[in-house]
Amino acid sequence: MDFLWFNQGSMRILFVGDIFGRPGRRVLADHLQDVVAGKQIDLVIANAENAAAGFGITPRLAEDLFRYGIEVMTTGNHGWDKKEIYAYIAGQPRLLRAANYPPGAPGRGVYCGQTRAGIPFAVLHLVGRVFMAPLDCPFRTAEAELARLPEECRIRILDFHAEATSEKQAFGWFLDGKVTAVIGTHTHVPTADERVLPGGTAFITDVGMTGPYESVIGVERETALRKFLSQMPERFEPARGDLRLCAVIIDADEQTGRARSIERYTLAIA
Repeated sequence: MDFLWFNQGSMRILFVGDIFGRPGRRVLADHLQDVVAGKQIDLVIANAENAAAGFGITPRLAEDLFRYGIEVMTTGNHGWDKKEIYAYIAGQPRLLRAANYPPGAPGRGVYCGQTRAGIPFAVLHLVGRVFMAPLDCPFRTAEAELARLPEECRIRILDFHAEATSEKQAFGWFLDGKVTAVIGTHTHVPTADERVLPGGTAFITDVGMTGPYESVIGVERETALRKFLSQMPERFEPARGDLRLCAVIIDADEQTGRARSIERYTLAIA
C-alpha cells in the first residue's frame, strides 16, 4: 500500500541509536524524559542489542529501559548474546528480533501499537546480509510483513540493522513511499545523510550510538588497539568517556504516514 498524501496532524518520533552498556543506559536514565518533554516526542524507539556491557540485553535491563520511557526496542545480530533473553523475548512483543530470522527463532520482528494519543503505529526490524550472517532476504521479508499490516496503521518505522552502507541505501530506496522511515543501525557511527526520500520515507544510513564516544565503537580504546595490533583474544569492556545520546527525530503526518522531516539529534553529556 502506497501512502495517500494529506496535510494532517503531526507525530514526532525519537529513534535512539544503539545503547551501549551501562554508560548508554545511564544517559537514558538521566536525560531521556527531558528530551521527550523538550522535543515534544510522541513515540520513543531504540536499538538495545548492546545494552548489557556491549553484548546483548537481559530481561532486567529491558525492563529498566522500558521504564525510562522507551516504547519499543529492536536488537540485531547481538540480540541473542545473553541466553536468558530467549524466553523473555518470546513473551515480550515490544522487544523485537529481526523479522528475517528463519522459523523457530523466539520472538517476533514486528510490533503494532498505539501512542498515548491513540495513533496506530508499527515498528519493523530487519537485519542485512552483506558482511553479516546469512539470514532470509530482508527485502522480500519486508514486503511480506508490510503486506500484513492493517491499513489504518500508517506510521511505520523500520530499523535496518546492517553493515554495508550500500545495502542500507538500497533498502531505503526499495521501501520509499511504503514506510515512514528506514533507520540504519549497527555500525555505531552516525552518518550525515539524513533526508526524506521523494516518496516520503525518512532515511539515514546509521543513527549512531548512545554511549561513550571516547572509544572504539563503544569499547575501551586500549583494548581495541591491542586486539588490532596483536590479533589475540581480548575481553572487551565499555569505555566511559565522552557520553552522548545519538538519535534522530522524525516528524510525520499521522494520517498518511509520510515523513515531513528527519533531523539528527545529539546530546553531549558534560
